[in-house]
Amino acid sequence: MEIPQSLRSAVENLAESISHSKLLTDAQNISMRYRSERINGERLITSKTEALAYSASRMPATYGAVYTALESSMLTAGCVPKTLSDIGAGTGAASWAAASILDLEKVICIEKEKAMLDVGKELMKHGPEPLRSAEWINCDLASSGIPRADLVIAAYVLNEIPADKRKEIIHKLWSASDMMLLIVEPGTPAGYANIIEARRVLVESGAHIASPCTHENACPKEGNDWCHFTCRINRSRLHRQLKGGEAPFEDEKYSYICMVREKCDIRGMRVLRHPLVRSGYVELEVCTKEGIKNIKISKKDGEKYKRARKSSAGTLLPE
Repeated sequence: MEIPQSLRSAVENLAESISHSKLLTDAQNISMRYRSERINGERLITSKTEALAYSASRMPATYGAVYTALESSMLTAGCVPKTLSDIGAGTGAASWAAASILDLEKVICIEKEKAMLDVGKELMKHGPEPLRSAEWINCDLASSGIPRADLVIAAYVLNEIPADKRKEIIHKLWSASDMMLLIVEPGTPAGYANIIEARRVLVESGAHIASPCTHENACPKEGNDWCHFTCRINRSRLHRQLKGGEAPFEDEKYSYICMVREKCDIRGMRVLRHPLVRSGYVELEVCTKEGIKNIKISKKDGEKYKRARKSSAGTLLPE
């Protein structure tokens, strides 16, 4: 997957104003802060150089995770959002992803860190019209309301909220969602735990699951494993330098839940792990309405076998 060329060029042009050594130091510091998973409302990015380092090193992965999750969700959501509220927008990665999939008419971005907001606004000057005219609001989610929109996205937000405030924030996100709410978190046990909490709270509130779950029963992964998916994003030269690696791509692990107002007629089974292609058959771990199953699809199954061979974790296959 590639981020939009206009976004890549805008990030690289802004980064030219900062020394490479400063960008590298800031990128490394940001990475350590996020990996500590001891955030609890602490400020993670406060300066323009840190915001630029974030946009160059983390924005591609966030874009990829949101794009993949939203693309999958739109297959079963049964609605087509026209307006977006991007909550905890950072430098705008989720909005860029949504604008790449949907024909948006209005975008609102909520971000508490002024440095991130300023960089995000500058980057969006190089995007499509809905992004160029996006409204940016500088406020703290915990103490402010959320503008209503057809689609509300909260990407990598719950992990930054103290546990005792998380349920309240989840309710606020849902109340602002006229059609759809998409929550994306890191594909770690902690990120999955946040998704499971959101899933439970929202189902109890009358929301319906559009993706990735094929049912609204308790998650069969809970307590034993964690449900997550992976997207692969191509790296630019600057991205590779800031990440300290030579691999031309980055694999981002993420967990997500998409909720909608109207109940979905989800037919099929969700692939949970990368298929194992054997001689004459494919082994799959899938989530179904009856729970998790390990199945084999034979070459004799024709089209079903072909689809299984081409599938990946996150693919919805017909049963």
